[in-house]
Amino acid sequence: MARDTGFPEADAEYDFARLRRQAERARLAQWFMRQPADVNTILPFDEVVAALGATGKTVIGLQVVEVSSIVGSVDRTKDFDRYFRPTSSHMRERWQRIAAAQRRGESVPPVQLYRVGSMHFVIDGHHRVSIAIARNLTTIDAYVTEIHTRISPEGINAPSDLILKDHRRLFLSRVPLEGAQAEAIKLTGAFDYAELAENVEAWGFRLSQELGEFLSRTEVARRWFGEEFLPVVRMARRAGIRDDLTSDAELYMWVACERYRLVRRHVWDEKVFDELRDHSDRRRR
Repeated sequence: MARDTGFPEADAEYDFARLRRQAERARLAQWFMRQPADVNTILPFDEVVAALGATGKTVIGLQVVEVSSIVGSVDRTKDFDRYFRPTSSHMRERWQRIAAAQRRGESVPPVQLYRVGSMHFVIDGHHRVSIAIARNLTTIDAYVTEIHTRISPEGINAPSDLILKDHRRLFLSRVPLEGAQAEAIKLTGAFDYAELAENVEAWGFRLSQELGEFLSRTEVARRWFGEEFLPVVRMARRAGIRDDLTSDAELYMWVACERYRLVRRHVWDEKVFDELRDHSDRRRR
């Protein structure tokens, strides 16, 4: 807990030492518990935006921001951990000087943040954010600029999550679904998005040959979703195939791959689903 003895310099020194101990304990706990290496790593703004695909920005201005929503940094990813605890003692002097000034009641300018979804990334004011956390402050004044992205940042908790987001963004550039259709395609494996994109593109190529005309990516995506994806998922659900797969996209991937492996044809009929159901039942046994 933060303490207030009435001696700003001493309290600031205590707060910094406490945060450093917490950071070291968290690092050791991560190692002993064999947690992912990036569990306590601060989120890097540039990599997050690159994975999501920036589409624009809006300057919002001065706001009161929840400190707990500040999870990343633009350029200080080595100096602080995910919870803005100092990762070394080299910044001790400046950190304690700012902390002591705040405790004496001196005015402190708002920090500058980027907003991506519900997350905030520090442009300027890393020490002030760290001090706010040390003092158990729940909010902080900030100048905020919101970054708009191609795909949702929901689900990003660590840098390792960016791989999945990056592959999803690439998938939607190759298969430009929008709105509810895009939301319906959720996969847990990053490289599954690449495999599904190839599947859709091959389906679109066969359709173009059948029609004798060129189809744009947007048209292929729209027709694939309505003429291939939805009917196949409905038939698979009715057939009771792979009830353990709650994601429609995961189910489609499984039946599409197994269909071709078993029958070597690009058709969907009752015989195909009978074979798929039998194969699925044998795998469970």
